[in-house]
Amino acid sequence: MKNLSIRVKITLWFTAILVFIASCTYVIVFSVNRQLVQKTIRDELIRTVEDNVDEVEYYKNIGKIDPQEVDYYMAFGSGYLEIDDDFLDKVNEVYTSLYNEGATLLYGENPISRHTADLQFSDAKIQHLSIHDTLYYVFDRKLTLEGLEGLWLRGVVSENQGMTQMADITRLLLLFLPLFVVISVVGGYLFARRMLRPIQKISDAAARIGGSGDLKERIEIGAGKDELHQLAAGFNEMFQRLENAFEAERQFTSDASHELRTPVSVITAQCEMTLEETRSVEEYELALRTIQRQGRKMSRLINDMLDFTRLEMRAESYAQESVDMTELVQSVSFDMALIKEKNITLKCEAREGVCMQGNRQLLSRLLANLISNAYRYGKEDGFIYVNLKQTGQETELSVSDNGIGISAEEQTKIFRRFYQADNSHSGMGTGLGLSMAYEIAQSHGGEIRVESEEGKGSKFSVIFKN
Repeated sequence: MKNLSIRVKITLWFTAILVFIASCTYVIVFSVNRQLVQKTIRDELIRTVEDNVDEVEYYKNIGKIDPQEVDYYMAFGSGYLEIDDDFLDKVNEVYTSLYNEGATLLYGENPISRHTADLQFSDAKIQHLSIHDTLYYVFDRKLTLEGLEGLWLRGVVSENQGMTQMADITRLLLLFLPLFVVISVVGGYLFARRMLRPIQKISDAAARIGGSGDLKERIEIGAGKDELHQLAAGFNEMFQRLENAFEAERQFTSDASHELRTPVSVITAQCEMTLEETRSVEEYELALRTIQRQGRKMSRLINDMLDFTRLEMRAESYAQESVDMTELVQSVSFDMALIKEKNITLKCEAREGVCMQGNRQLLSRLLANLISNAYRYGKEDGFIYVNLKQTGQETELSVSDNGIGISAEEQTKIFRRFYQADNSHSGMGTGLGLSMAYEIAQSHGGEIRVESEEGKGSKFSVIFKN
């Protein structure tokens, strides 16, 4: 069974159940039908005998009998008996005969008369008699009309009367039940193959992806909302996420390699140039400072890359708690106002009592990155304005500046990893600050919006849903 396909297993189970149901149906139908047939035989026996009661009449004078209507007559007592000729017929295998009180057969036919000779008459009751393993039903009726005293009608029928009907029903059952099972099994096999076709497509697609490594492959099984279509949709969604993850990883590796190449090249070139010949102390010191500066840049880049990777891949590892945003914004703003880079003034306005669910460390990093970005691209003697406000539905944290601004074209790129606007590259950033801020906002169910105009400044707004 383990080596059989699901389609074959379903068909085998389906066949076993059908055979079981068909067998039970045969037994039940046969049993019930047998009981019904036997009851029908007994009812037919009683009906036939009761009908024949009216077929026997007594006449004192034979002259009163119309010769044209007489079927059969015989002398009885001081008169005559008129018996309808239908009485002679065997009706549905039921034999009816006329007896006197002494159990002498007067008229009719009884195929087991010698066996019923000693059977006492019992008015309106069915008696049973077994002869050579065959069961017979016997039904007697006492005639009570005037002149018919002492006469009995006895009806006899064999239970074998129903055997012909039973045999016909049995043949039909033995013919149609197996035919029904065969048709159902074939139909079930075809239906199972059709229903399991999406699974085969899923398996084939997974095999192709595993063989080629092409994550752009998708499972196409047509429209539908059943479980198999949901499974296919789930696989397609998984493939899409894998494709996005691998593409992001590839891009990240490429960007990281590109960003690290420059400081490594500078350090290597500086070392080679310095070691070419003997240098003065001042030249050695200048070379070391260059190496130190590039090393620090690499260190910042690596740290930012590690932080970004951890945030992107395991954002759920940061614990969520109730954060006092008012205190957090005021604290971060106060600390970063001490930088005084380019003589830029930083001011903060935060509404009292603003709280939200989140991670304090990440939210602090988000605000710090936005303020650092404003410092980096700000103007001499400029300003940075931090604002926190809350409405019934949203909490908004914004950082505005009057710096160099961002062109409309670049506004669509600034949240990419390692991206820095060429016209304002300071050489101090790693290009991951806004990307990290974007990821932090996303992990808290928020979004970042940017409003900027070249030469006039920028405003970054983070919107959190309450």
